[in-house]
Amino acid sequence: MSQRIVEVKNPHGLHARPAALFVQKAASFSGKIVVAKGDKEADAKSILGIMSMGIECGDTITLKGEGDQIESVFDALEAIARDTSI
Repeated sequence: MSQRIVEVKNPHGLHARPAALFVQKAASFSGKIVVAKGDKEADAKSILGIMSMGIECGDTITLKGEGDQIESVFDALEAIARDTSI
C-alpha cells in the first residue's frame, strides 16, 4: 500500500465544494483510497466520510491507496487539498 502525507492549504479545509471535488476525483480511480487524520480513517470516495472527519486548513492528512496509477491520483488529490482558490 502506498501512502502520502499532505498538508491541507485550502482555506475551507475539505468541506462542501473542496470535499465534493476530492471525492469525485477519488471515485474516478478504480483502486481503494483511504484518508487518515489522527486516529480517524475514511474512504476517500465517501462524501460523508470525508466531511465527518472535519479536515481544516493546516491539518495534515495521510492518503493511502493501492492500484495502478496511484501516484497520479495522489497528485490530483493533493492538488485539491492544497488549492487556495476553491
